Amino acid sequence: MAANLVELSVEQREVQRLCCEFAEREIRPVSLAVDAADTDMPWDVWHKAAALGLTSLMLPAQLGGGGMEDAFTQALVQEELCFGCAGIGNLITSNGFFAKPVLVLGNEEQARRWVEPLASERPPLGALASTEPGVGSDAAAITTTAARVDGGYLLSGQKSWVSNAGPADFYVVFATVAPGTRSKGITAFVLEKGDPGFGIGPPIKKMGQRAIVNADLFLEDCFVPEDRRLGDEGEGFRGLMRTFDHSRITLGAAATGLARAALEYALEYAKTREQFGKPIGEHQAVGFRLADMAVRVDASRLLVWRAARRADAGKDVSLEAAMAKLHASEAAMWCTWAAVQTLGGWGYSREYPVEKWMRDAKLEEIEEGTSDIQRLIISRLLLA
Repeated sequence: MAANLVELSVEQREVQRLCCEFAEREIRPVSLAVDAADTDMPWDVWHKAAALGLTSLMLPAQLGGGGMEDAFTQALVQEELCFGCAGIGNLITSNGFFAKPVLVLGNEEQARRWVEPLASERPPLGALASTEPGVGSDAAAITTTAARVDGGYLLSGQKSWVSNAGPADFYVVFATVAPGTRSKGITAFVLEKGDPGFGIGPPIKKMGQRAIVNADLFLEDCFVPEDRRLGDEGEGFRGLMRTFDHSRITLGAAATGLARAALEYALEYAKTREQFGKPIGEHQAVGFRLADMAVRVDASRLLVWRAARRADAGKDVSLEAAMAKLHASEAAMWCTWAAVQTLGGWGYSREYPVEKWMRDAKLEEIEEGTSDIQRLIISRLLLA
């Protein structure tokens, strides 16, 4: 398969092995219980992952992290963790999503203040807030305002679908300092839990990936000191797009791990389940479906790896990241459907993990730019 087509370094193979073993030993056995608990944060798994350094692998070494900042190694990590469970896997590396705009836009003092603690033995959680009730795919249309006052800003507005909202201690919040100017006014700020005027709504009940708690943020004249602003006014949109380009590669890897889990589970089932006198995998209808699953998994991985290699070479990856995210997310949805179909009635039962994986996969087609938005990005870049 595709995993054999690229020579990995000794360190990359060791990290890949570590993440695979953690997924099989710590994530997979509890994933169904975490899903059933719905909005309960799986702190036990989080702390075990932190003890191994998995929650901070992607953070800079000078800030106490694992120093594996390259997109390619992060893709390897994400695929293995999400092979265990997409929700738990994405949770374990979610602090990288918070840290990216801090590192891209912030200064050294800000990185020490908010990123360095993420590499501690008992790390806090971070969150990123850009989506609003009326603003999803069109990130330039953010309406949350940041009005300059003496010593800082007053933030007012509402953010929706914020991952880690509630359990998180730190939040990167995007707001506009110049309403009506779209991307030109968007500015990034760091808020901390307990700031006056900063409220958090109840957890949102979700279809899948329930290991991550999502909730709304409510900002009512929330005062933010000037030293909490990341970069200059109007630089936030650039930082957000940089974050999305990187995270779409990571999400593509997550979807690949989920699709691979579905393939391997369906394959083993098809070898042992017999109908009409032989294993169902030997029936062409099932065998061809397994073949299609394998093709989609390998194609997703190769698209993710291409985007990661370009990112690590310092090249623009808007096109490649969108392609990787689009293909991998839709492959995960198709492969999990195919796994349910292969298991038949048992695939529909919660006694087996494939119905959960199918619910988990749907989010990959929606978060951080729906499949429709990825197609829009790709078509515009092709025509440019």
